[in-house]
Amino acid sequence: MALRQPGSAFHTTIRAVAGQRETVEDPTIAHTAYGALRGAVEGGVNVWRGIAYAEQPLGERRFLAPTPPASWSGVREAVEHGPLPPQGRSFVGGGRDDPKMRDEACLTLTVWSPDTDAALPVMVWIPGGAFVYGAGQLQLYNGSKLAANGDVVVVNVTYRLGVFGGFELGDLGTGFDDNLALRDQVAALQWVRDNIRAFGGDPDHVTVFGESAGATSVLALLASPLGTGLFSRAIAQSPALPLIAARETRARQARTFVERLGVAVEELKFLPQRRLRRAAGQLQGESAADTPTLAYGLTYGVDSLPMHPIDAARDGAVSPIPLIVGTNSHEASMFAWGKPPMLPTTQPTVDAYFARTAPEAKVRVLAAYPNYPRRSALIAFGSDTMFGAPTWAFADAYSAHAPTYVYRFDHAAWSLRLLGLGATHGSEIVHVQHSYGSYLGRKVHPLGRRVQPSVGRRMQRTWLNFATEGLGEDWPQYDAATRRTRVIRSTRDDTVADPDGVRRSAWEGLY
Repeated sequence: MALRQPGSAFHTTIRAVAGQRETVEDPTIAHTAYGALRGAVEGGVNVWRGIAYAEQPLGERRFLAPTPPASWSGVREAVEHGPLPPQGRSFVGGGRDDPKMRDEACLTLTVWSPDTDAALPVMVWIPGGAFVYGAGQLQLYNGSKLAANGDVVVVNVTYRLGVFGGFELGDLGTGFDDNLALRDQVAALQWVRDNIRAFGGDPDHVTVFGESAGATSVLALLASPLGTGLFSRAIAQSPALPLIAARETRARQARTFVERLGVAVEELKFLPQRRLRRAAGQLQGESAADTPTLAYGLTYGVDSLPMHPIDAARDGAVSPIPLIVGTNSHEASMFAWGKPPMLPTTQPTVDAYFARTAPEAKVRVLAAYPNYPRRSALIAFGSDTMFGAPTWAFADAYSAHAPTYVYRFDHAAWSLRLLGLGATHGSEIVHVQHSYGSYLGRKVHPLGRRVQPSVGRRMQRTWLNFATEGLGEDWPQYDAATRRTRVIRSTRDDTVADPDGVRRSAWEGLY
């Protein structure tokens, strides 16, 4: 048997068995454009961890756009996770199996593949966390079940967060690039394009999907010239489009940041992490007074993202590919516990929101919440401010240019109902990933490890069908005339025309 050429997903070794030479192919060795990687087999699925998709942003590279990684010789081990981006503690990654090490050298991928000798559809996951928390390595996002159940290659991306990736410094001049989080994601997608064949994936059949800040990034990638041609389908779960602010706003923030640190701009490259993170965190807290524009997020009005995604969709300046986009019915319920000022879920924060943004619209909008100011109405208002209203506006605009499928996730396990949370932000993730054994999965759906709920089976299968062959007629396309929406319930899914029509109409013209 002839040895496979570099670029194959297999590594061929020769061993002596019963006096004969036998060819053994190791599916866990993948030959990328930069060198060979040895992974592992877990649960019948091949997995590679800690794959650097770019040079690590250390020293002079801090605050610069990513560049391709250096090549190496021999076989590099890819069985351990790379570090998480620097961040505070988060309940999302609070499990004992979640990585704990944090470092700026965080630009890595995890890849799961059920068959390295194939050309399978690829699903690239962009995790959320408000551009402050999160990472692709977290068990909540474990892609092994998706890969095994759907016969797809799954790639999880970890990108820069907080002051190092989600805090705009691009206007400070040479040595500072804009939208670093978005540029990291683009670099990861370019790595997928150039290397995924080695893992059994088809680079021409890539679906990018994400939740919260990850979903916001998905819609930004649709509107970014940097994302053109890197993926052919997209899924955005609960995007928070108000996390994208204008260049002028971010430039003022950057100047304030430097002034408060009291250093020359060039010194930012080498200041200790803690000092940078503390100063940016203070601005994040203060920015809540300008809700919903926060200090952390993406920036439009720059080359990497010329227009806000909603405006880009209205102008047709987007990649016209099939899209699933939707929200959960009680997005803000979890946030309302802590009453954060950046998400208006109390009467004072609602009043302050309108005073800053659209005082003339207050009476009209609040009329769409007949129980206001009861808790249910406050949660609905907070949900619509950050998630629902901008998503409705984007879907209306985008559906004029490409096949669009809109959903509302209504299912809540008994544990969430007992806490009065309902279908809160992020609660759909465990059903898409089947990560019921993760720290958060055990809390969101305690029985999911033993008996997978039907909503999980249906939702994962729908996502996989979309990524592999497209959706059938049972989920009709969305358009601005009928606004047909898939309502995902505990035991069944229903198609409903404009299910939140009263609230949606009240927000028209504000996004």
